[in-house]
Amino acid sequence: MARHLAMAARLIDDEPELAHEHALAASRSAGRVGVVRETVAITAYAVGDFALALRELRTHRRITGSDDQLPLIVDSERGVGRPDRALEEGRAVDRSTLSVPVRVQLAIAMSGARLDLGETERALQELEIPEADPDRAFEWSPALFSARAAVLEELGRDAEAAEWERRAQIASDALDAASGVADREVIVVEEIELIDDEGGVDVASGVIPVDDVESDDDAVAHTSHEHDAAHEHDAAHEHDAAHEHDAGHGEDDEDAAVATTGSDGVSGNAPHEDEGSRGPTSGDADLPAEEGEGER
Repeated sequence: MARHLAMAARLIDDEPELAHEHALAASRSAGRVGVVRETVAITAYAVGDFALALRELRTHRRITGSDDQLPLIVDSERGVGRPDRALEEGRAVDRSTLSVPVRVQLAIAMSGARLDLGETERALQELEIPEADPDRAFEWSPALFSARAAVLEELGRDAEAAEWERRAQIASDALDAASGVADREVIVVEEIELIDDEGGVDVASGVIPVDDVESDDDAVAHTSHEHDAAHEHDAAHEHDAAHEHDAGHGEDDEDAAVATTGSDGVSGNAPHEDEGSRGPTSGDADLPAEEGEGER
């Protein structure tokens, strides 16, 4: 049942006949569910079966107690050629109890019924409602403005009709634009630090492309590797500095030489330890110079 209803909703605008078939299929398995009868009514109206639409709409109202489809009932009465009955249906409900969109749709349907009866002036009066504000656009505005333009044209007031039709188009365009913004997912990143190829840091607004972002595991491994390399480099540097310091202050008579100090550090003929005699690379401890002398 749910699948048929979903398909009916998807197809109603482009393929109303197929949408109606899905609605009928849903009604065969869940005929006492209000939304199912409502869907059958709407699709029946879409394919021009106004008699079936009326029957289903009344059943829906009886099941749910809702007047939300009252405008469609009025229009369906018009569809079967009963504009007088359509007006009776519309007048039978207190309009203040209806939601604004339903109230506007009902005004348009009632105006159409008046036109069917040749009551053009009264058709215009049906559209004199607070929601007919030409300076503001709501979901119902394009249809309401177009209905007013049609009545004005029937009255021979072509200039006014053209103006209201223009306002209807403006309202429609504005709603389309607003809908496009509302439906689009927008992710705003206020500040990102971006490191360029030369090691500089820029602050920019934007989104980092997915291809340029490492996965969490790769990023952790890369960071760990850089940390270890830096640690080993620092330890080796400290060890070499200590080694040069010990060598510069050794007192071995056999290899003693006069050391000259330049701008780049200490140089001379100080003894050089082989690779295997170096201390720990961790940088945590260095052998004293005296201990080294004892071995020699």
